[in-house]
Amino acid sequence: MIRIGVISDTHIPRRAKALPDFVFESFSDVDYILHAGDLLSENVITDLETLAPVYAVAGNNDSFEIYEKFGDKRIIEIGNKRIGLTHGYGRYKTHLNAYEEFSQDAVDCIVFGHSHVPYNKIMNGILLFNPGSPTDRRFEPKFSLGMLYIDEKIKGELLYFA
Repeated sequence: MIRIGVISDTHIPRRAKALPDFVFESFSDVDYILHAGDLLSENVITDLETLAPVYAVAGNNDSFEIYEKFGDKRIIEIGNKRIGLTHGYGRYKTHLNAYEEFSQDAVDCIVFGHSHVPYNKIMNGILLFNPGSPTDRRFEPKFSLGMLYIDEKIKGELLYFA
C-alpha cells in the first residue's frame, strides 16, 4: 500500500512560524507528500522534503515565484492512480470548482485546498479530498491534514488536531 501525506494552506510564516510537530509525526512514514497551495514560503517544501518527495501547486496567496515554480494545476501518477492537484477557489463550492477544473482529465482523485474545510467524498467515481489546514483552522473546530492510501483503490483519511 502506498501512503501519501496531504497538506494545504500552511500560510507560513503568516499563520505559524513553522509546520506544527503533528505534521512531521503524521507524515513520518509516508511515501509521498502533496501540498495543495498557499505555502507562502518555499521553506515549507524544504521541510517536508526531509520526510518524502513532495508535489505541490501554488495557491491564491502565493508569490509569483512560487506560482512560476509549481504552477496551479497538475496531475500526478502514483501507483496505478492519477491524482489531480490544485489549490481551488470560490466560497461554499470549492469542491465543485475543483471537480470542474479536472472535468476534461481522467483522474481517480482530486486534491484541493483553499477553503480550509476538510472534505473527503466520492463524486461520480472520483475521490474529492481537501485536507483542511494544519495552521489556520478558520471556523473549523480543529486543525487538520490528510492521508491518501493507494492499493487497488484510493481512499482518503482526515486527521484532526487540537
